[in-house]
Amino acid sequence: MITKTYGFRRAVRALFPAALAWALATCATNPVTGRRELSLVSESQEIAMGKEAADQTVASIGAVPDNALQSYVSGLGMTLARASERPGLPWSFTVIDDPMVNAFALPGGPVFVTRGILSHMNSEAQLVSVLGHEIGHITAKHSVQQMSQAQLAQIGLIAAIVVKPGLAQFGDLASQGLGLLFLKFGRDDETQADDLGFRYMVGAGYSPREMAEMFRTLERLGGGAEGRVPEWMSTHPDPGNRVQKTLDRMNAQPASSQASKVERDTFLQRTEGLIFGENPRLGFFRQTSFLHPDLKFQFDFPGGWKTQNQAAAVVGVSSQQDAIIALALAGTAAPSQALSEFLGQQGIQGSSGSTGSVNGLQAAAAEFTAQTDEGTLAGRVGFVSLDNRTYRLLAYTPSQQYGAYRSTFAQALGSFRRLTDPSALAVQPVRVRLVRLPRAMTVTEFHAAYPSPIPVAEVALINGVEPGTTLPAGTLVKRVQ
Repeated sequence: MITKTYGFRRAVRALFPAALAWALATCATNPVTGRRELSLVSESQEIAMGKEAADQTVASIGAVPDNALQSYVSGLGMTLARASERPGLPWSFTVIDDPMVNAFALPGGPVFVTRGILSHMNSEAQLVSVLGHEIGHITAKHSVQQMSQAQLAQIGLIAAIVVKPGLAQFGDLASQGLGLLFLKFGRDDETQADDLGFRYMVGAGYSPREMAEMFRTLERLGGGAEGRVPEWMSTHPDPGNRVQKTLDRMNAQPASSQASKVERDTFLQRTEGLIFGENPRLGFFRQTSFLHPDLKFQFDFPGGWKTQNQAAAVVGVSSQQDAIIALALAGTAAPSQALSEFLGQQGIQGSSGSTGSVNGLQAAAAEFTAQTDEGTLAGRVGFVSLDNRTYRLLAYTPSQQYGAYRSTFAQALGSFRRLTDPSALAVQPVRVRLVRLPRAMTVTEFHAAYPSPIPVAEVALINGVEPGTTLPAGTLVKRVQ
């Protein structure tokens, strides 16, 4: 037995250097730097992964339903991409229906910007600066580099699992964790993407000063209303003073070659009518109740729970963070069939389900336990049918806590009902509206003359100026209405 174990370990030790040598031999030329570098992901794999992730992004978040806006953003992105180091990739540029201030790139060509970041831009050149930055991540193959490093780390993980089988149960989790760790771009990647974005926008004739203005807006948003941090800043590590670095790049250029295109009014006119902030048509909270005007349902969470309306589900977490209630669409199957399929999953044990109605709606529910790597969970699941859609209401907690939450779960799951409040059914989102100033005025004066349901500081922020700034007559200014 000792000899067999020794042989097994010796085989692994022999295998690992060979695998590492193969990996190190698998190099490719970086199209941006011209240097040979590790690449365990082929271009076809890069494209396939990016396409799959892009499809999932659009399916889960949704694209802004404005064909003219989509064509406008796509046209600008394609102009930059075709002049980049990787013009042959299947590039795509999509505005997604997300209020967060964000933009991101996926491997192989897909680039996304949110309507939230568009509402905080004030020129075509600013949009081009962000598109160029995201294109830079793809042309420099930052995701490919990180995935290759993750695969190398996984080789070591697999070897460890063979040597110590007890680690096998953590293999999938560790792999996912490594992926998340390595796929977060570092400061060097961000600096390089800034450099490339600068080069691309200047090459297309746009004023790089607008890149500095975009960075100023993002910095102000990070310390602005309610201390919000734009998602772009949380997912793009700051490599330093981006404003100053942009100005330094500008100063290094010959005066005769400095680009000047801004296209402020052209861009602003494209944002007219853009939804600003959360879209209540997709669900909103009123105290502890969640109301969904488009789907016409209402659901009550327990008092004191933290709630969030996510793309795939609306979720509540107890104040002790030891219980969860989640509501999500579950297809169109009858509630009894949906319940049977849920209880039939491996690792789940359910009580005899009951069918009936919840507030006049066809329903089926049961208590269950589920075995997980972290222990046994216990909860209650219900399926309710409304307007040819079936909803899953799932509530669970560690099994030892279930007794304390049983009535809370039952009460919450029994609160699902049709939304009939006319004011809730009629609620509409606020939108970006443009005003051409009839006379010179400060932003504060503008806010008094053309009120918005957001503070004057935020009105100034989305217009890229300070509240006391005087704007000339004839200027297009954004308000929210």
